[in-house]
This record gives sequence, structure tokens and C-alpha cells, in this order.
Amino acid sequence: MNQPAVKADLDPQETAEWLEAFEGVTDIDGRERAHFLLERMAEADQRKHGDFFSMVTTPYVNTIPAYKQPTYPGDLAAEARINAFIRWNAMAMVLRAGKHSNVGGHIATYQSAAVLYDVGFTHFFRGRTDDFAGDMVYIQGHSAPGIYGRAYLEGRIDEELLDNFRRESARRGLSSYPHPRLMPDFWQYPTVSMGLGPLTAAYQARYMRYLEYRELKPHQGRKVWAFLGDGEMDQPESLAAIALGGREKLDNLIFVVNCNLQRLDGPVRGNGKIIQELEGTFKAAGWQVIKVIWGSGWDKLLQKDRSGLLMQRMMECVDGDYQTFKSQSGAYVREHFFGKYPELLELVADLSDDEIWALHRGGHDPQKVYAAYHQAVHTPGRPTVVLAKTVKGFGMGEAGEGQNINHQLKKMSQDAVKAFRDRLGLTISDAQLAEIPYLKPEPDSAAAKYITATRTALGGYIPARFGQSAPLAIPELSRFDGLLKGSGERNMSTTMAFVNILGTLLKDVNIGKLIVPIVPDESRTFGMEGLFRQIGIHSWLGQLYTPQDAGQLSYYKEAKDGQILQEGINESGAISTWIAAGTAYSNHDVATIPFYIFYSMFGLQRVGDLAWAAADARTKGFLLGATSGRTTLMGEGLQHDDGHSHVLSSVIPSCVSYDPTYAYELAVIVQSGMRRMFVEQEDIYYYITLLNEGYPQPPMPAGVEDGIIQGAYLLKQSETTNQESPRAQLVASGAIMREALAAAELLAADFGVASDIWSATSLSELRRNGMAAERWNLLHPEDPPKVPYIQSLLAAHPGPVVVVTDYMKIVGDQIKPFLPDRTFIALGTDGFGRSDTREALREFFEVNRHFIALAALKLLADEGRIARSEVNRAMALYGIAPDKPDPAAVK
Repeated sequence: MNQPAVKADLDPQETAEWLEAFEGVTDIDGRERAHFLLERMAEADQRKHGDFFSMVTTPYVNTIPAYKQPTYPGDLAAEARINAFIRWNAMAMVLRAGKHSNVGGHIATYQSAAVLYDVGFTHFFRGRTDDFAGDMVYIQGHSAPGIYGRAYLEGRIDEELLDNFRRESARRGLSSYPHPRLMPDFWQYPTVSMGLGPLTAAYQARYMRYLEYRELKPHQGRKVWAFLGDGEMDQPESLAAIALGGREKLDNLIFVVNCNLQRLDGPVRGNGKIIQELEGTFKAAGWQVIKVIWGSGWDKLLQKDRSGLLMQRMMECVDGDYQTFKSQSGAYVREHFFGKYPELLELVADLSDDEIWALHRGGHDPQKVYAAYHQAVHTPGRPTVVLAKTVKGFGMGEAGEGQNINHQLKKMSQDAVKAFRDRLGLTISDAQLAEIPYLKPEPDSAAAKYITATRTALGGYIPARFGQSAPLAIPELSRFDGLLKGSGERNMSTTMAFVNILGTLLKDVNIGKLIVPIVPDESRTFGMEGLFRQIGIHSWLGQLYTPQDAGQLSYYKEAKDGQILQEGINESGAISTWIAAGTAYSNHDVATIPFYIFYSMFGLQRVGDLAWAAADARTKGFLLGATSGRTTLMGEGLQHDDGHSHVLSSVIPSCVSYDPTYAYELAVIVQSGMRRMFVEQEDIYYYITLLNEGYPQPPMPAGVEDGIIQGAYLLKQSETTNQESPRAQLVASGAIMREALAAAELLAADFGVASDIWSATSLSELRRNGMAAERWNLLHPEDPPKVPYIQSLLAAHPGPVVVVTDYMKIVGDQIKPFLPDRTFIALGTDGFGRSDTREALREFFEVNRHFIALAALKLLADEGRIARSEVNRAMALYGIAPDKPDPAAVK
């Protein structure tokens, strides 16, 4: 990468003859024929020598030469004026925020990317209209001040909002970064968690095409633009989906990488070249790569340089050099860049130091950027990445231009602000500078009219998030009557119950086409292979082969209009697809209903950041954590045993979590969720755990629907009528419910203890209800206090409370604060997982029937309801050793 681009020519005459021959073929037969010959020669070399010589990268110059640039369609003077206003406002709002409240912000990122955004906003980004759904633009998070600065010029944001940048808790304010939940009419995509923007943008582009192939949305040539940083490309997620883009030829996808050569604390590749590195990576993945490295001022120098030394010098310098150059001066560039070779000094002998300093990088030149974008939107058959070289903190001068400290720069001296004003050519008096005023063109000025005209021509202002689509006709609960009646003696897992529910929904005349089943690569594990033939797996190519299992009933069927999205062994990609589907109601005005099923251990644990991004984006849909629980998956062991996904889901405010035991519970939860999300239009999503353990499914008891939804209901009341006998309350969910039922039988038979059994479908929802009651009571001290639902539910049922789940004890502990007058213990599966049978694992983690009974007896003894000797008798009877190793201990 750092070797000279031009090597010694041993025979210049022969070289000239070869080049002349190449030009002749190109002129007569075209580039396609010339490239064919080059490929044949490379193949001949490979056959003879065993390896393959090819150029991974191209020279360190612009991909589009000056003579191929299209004519610029805009008014460069007007655009420069607008650019200056926006850049000033972006700086001003951060400095004013720091001055008045010390909340800070980022200045340097937008200053580097201003032209990249301006050219897009002025000429390319199309808004939503009555007959066009609009382009989709993922804004780089740290560029938010510039987007607000533009919105102020457009009249969409006022000065009060700008002054409340990063102050939104109790006033009209602006979120620090793109955040659809905090600014639901403005931002579309949360992107500041680096790497998630490029990943979700790629899957958004693929989902857009999925909607088109399935005739849910007409093809309109819409584009997905993702603005990224070169430092951000170090995130694995940033490059995770580029193979998808190339493989599926997503020509509706455009990445724009702002290559200002700096991370947050220093160079991205101080000893190398990030643009060259990214070029090779994207090119290998099948993308069109457009490099925008040098501004127009360099064109004449490159044309004058007949020796190739200028291109050689451009390649010799590493990114650390280029950063240093731009933090210095024109004289420094003359000496240290051009001064390496006398010929290069001669090349710039007629340029002053100021003129050398004005040789800008390509990302600051609107004509170069326009040429790249124009080629990107007009290239069919593959995605495009634009690698635009810029200067971080461009225009900030000694205050931070090209300096390592500029990402953290939240303040500028008065002299630096004055210099910034002068560089932008703005009319602000020195007396006004102390207040750093916001600027906008006069309403009737040419600049103001230009902004309005260009955005009107492109369909309206962006970013803009749109609200709810029309409510859906959700099927009644009675449609799942087969599950509500139970399975009789037949064993059925809740995973199979889910497949039954999915099948019913897919056949529904109103919403069947809107159901989006998403799986990683284990449909057969979850019993979904029957859907292959029924609705097909989506593939933009259809099926170009005869599947190996073509003769079977449930053969592997791919189709262009296939409904299942199978993402391979790719949880990040699958949840990115789920986010695209779950936000389609806003982004595409098509309310699709996504169901993403996965191994629960490989869900929230692996994609937690994306689960939060889903909440930020106001995603709707269902996440199904299959084979859930730490003791249900026999033989798999530590890496597959999920004892904590309900802990992870509980911390996401818009995630509603359930751990059902029975098929009827699952049916009630899914039907209620669809109603809340797609009829009542709540911006929430569901996490539901499913079991692979089969057992007879009972019919739904009368009147339990509300309790299922609120989080708990009385499943089985003790038949004992003697109120004097000791009594316990056993609260269980999911995989451990049947152990709780068995424990109740042991308590009655062996110790005469009566037990009521409660199905806790959602301990996290019970906690949220309890917290809401607590808060209301805090703020209404003179009113009758509200009683948490779980407290009122157990009020008429005396005795200690034992909560047991197949998850960590903290899951059960969630309701302890709301049962203040009850003795309480939570049993759970803290510790590392193990490989064994279900029975052995439940004994090991102390959540089986024996430990549940023991816990109830211990609490009764603590209350003085039974003798403590009864607890010891239980341990002896059930073979529980007092010195049994602690499963939660780390060894």
C-alpha cells in the first residue's frame, strides 16, 4: 500500500507499444473487449505460475477524471453561501450550548462532511410525496448539529430549539444524535451507535426490494443512502453486510464514507491508507467504488505532471502525513509534500503558499462530490461506496483543523470564532461575535429561495419521519381456537404452538401477506420446514437449481416472491431485517408484522445494541426466543443455555416480555400484541420465549385473558379448605411451571401444606406495574394509594411466596418489592450452563420440584407455621445434601 505507485520501467519503448495497442483496442472495440483481453492474459499467467496477479486497488487519485465529470447543475455561489450558514450554525449551537449549560457537542465531524451532505440535500435526496415513497438517508450521528443547522435555514427548527440542543428533558429541545423516539417527526434512523447505521441500511435496502418483489410496494427506484465515517468502518458491523450488498446486487444502496482520516483520538490509519484499504475490501465484495480524493485545484497539476511523480508522491504519503499537512500551512505542504522531489517543487513554483493551501480535498469540492453521486445513482446492478477524502474540523483553523483533539472540541476562543467567520465570508460584526448568533438568509433572498426551490423539486424536506399507517384488521382470539382448547393427551411444545399460530396468521385474508417470518438458519429446528413449500423462502434470483429434497413434501423452496426471510447463521443480519420490517409502517407506509425466531441464547445476548436500536427506531414486531431457559435444552451445554435473556429484555423500555408455559397463553399474548402494536398503534415490541419441551397442553381456563396479559393469574387453587393448615403461594413460568405443579403435590402429600399455583407470564410487566403504582403514590401522598397488581392478586391468598423460573433469580426478584408483607424467595438458574438431561440440570440448578418444596417449607418455618425439623426431613426425603455445591459459584 505504501510503495511507490510508479515502478522503474526497464523498457519504456516496449511499455509504450503495449499501451498503444491497448488504446487501439479500446478505441476500436471498446473497453469491454479490452478488459476481456486483459482477463485472458491474467488467466494465462495464473495457469502457468499458479497464482493470480491483479490490482486490488487503483492509484490514489479520483475515480472519475475531470473530463468525465458531468456539468454541475446548481448555482455554486448560492450553495457556497448556504454551506457557510449551515456550518456556522452547526458550530454556534455547540458553542452556545457549552457556554450556557456546558452540555457540549461535536463540531469537527460536520465541518468535514458539510459538502457531502449539501450536495445530497440539494440535488439527490428525494422526499416522500403522494406518488413517491422517498429515499432513505442514514445520517452519521456526530453530524447532527449540521442537520439541525440546515433545518433552521429551512424554517423547520427555531432558535429556541437550537439553544436547547442536548437539553430535552423538561423543555423544547433537540436530541444530541439522531433519535426517532425522542424526535418522532424528524429523525428516521438511530445511527450514533457506530456500525449499526451501515448494517441496518444494507438490510433496509434488501427489505425495500423484498417489499417490491412481494408486490407490497411498487418499484420506484428509491435509494438508501448511508453516511459513515472512516473510523466507524473499524466496527465489524460496518462491513458485516457488504457481502450481502454485492451478492444480491443491491443497486439501491449507496454508502458515503467521510474519510477525514481521523478517529476520535487520532488517525484511522496513521501508517497506511484507509481509502485504499476500504477500496480493496468493497471491490472484492462486488461494490462499485468511487474515490473522491482531490479537489478541482489538483486537476491541472496532475495534467502537467508527465513524469508520474505527483501520483507517486500521493501514494508514498501515509494518512498520518496527510493529517499533519492539513494541521500546518501552505509553506509546510510545499516543503514536506512537494519538496520530496525537485520536479514537484518546480511543478508548483508558480503557486503561492496560500494557493497551495487552497488545494482542497475532494470531499470539500461540490463538483467532485456531485460527479460521484451522479454515477452512483445511475449505476445499475451493484451497490456503490463513495470514499470521500476530507479534513476533520475543516475551516476551524488553529482551533482544531486536522488536529487529534478536535473530536472533543466543544469550545473555541474568540479569535478562533472570528477566524472561522472570516474563512466562511460571513457578515457578522466583531461586537456580535460574543453571542455567536445564529444565521439564516433573509426570506426573500436568493439563497432562501434556492433552498426552497431545490427541496421542493426533490419532494420536500428531509429527514422527516412519518407517523402511523392505517390500523390493521387483526384476527380475533377465537381464530386460535385449536390452541385454546388444548392438545388433549398429545404432547406439544410452545414452539410448535407458535408455528400453529404463524400458520393461522399466514392464511388470514386481511393480514396474511403482511406477516414476515424471519429465521437465521434453523427453521427445521423450530419445526417450520412445512412453511418452505407453502410460502417459500425469499430470493431475488428465485431458485436456479433443483433442491436435493425436491421429492419430499416440505422441500427447500426459494422464490422471488417468497415470504420467509432466511438470513443464514447471522443474528445481526436477521434482527436488522426485523427492524426494517418492524418500521415499515413509517418508512414505507406498509405495516408489515415481523416474527423473528431464534435460539434465545443467540438473541439479545448477541445483538443487544441492535435490540436497543430497534427500540430507538420505534420498531414493532415479535422476537421469539426459542429453546429458552437454562435447563430445557438437553445436552447442548454452556454456550446454548439461556438463563438471562429475560434480564436483558427487561431493561429495554419499549420491549414487552413474556415467558408463557401454555399454548393458550401464547395465543393470547400474540393476539394482544398485534392489537396493541397494529390497531392501537403503540410503538412497542415483544420478546416471547418458547420451549422445545413437549407436554400435554391444557385448555384455557375461563376468564384468565386479562391476567395473562398483565403478567400473572391463578392457574390452580389448592383444594384444601382448612384455612388453619399451612399454605404457600408458588409462582412459576415457562419451563419450570410443571415442576411447581409437582412441588405442590409433594407439599400436600408429604407435609400437609396447601399450595396455590400462579402462572407468571411476565414478571417484568408485573414489575413495571408495581413501579407505576409506587410512583403515583409518591406524587399523590394525600390520595388513596394504588396497589400493585401482583399485591392485589395475592391479597386473599396467605402464605409465603416462592417464585421460580428457568432464568436467573433476579428475574423472580423483580416482584419482591411489591409484596412487602410476605416472606419471599426467588429460585433461579444463576451460574454457568451445563450439558445434561433436563431432570439432572433442574436438580443441579436447584429449581426442580424438590427444591421448590424445600423453599416453601423453609419460609413456612421462618414464619413459625411449621417446625424447622420438617425442613431437615424434606432434605433427607428428597436427597438434598446440605453441602451441595453452589451452582452459581464461579470455579
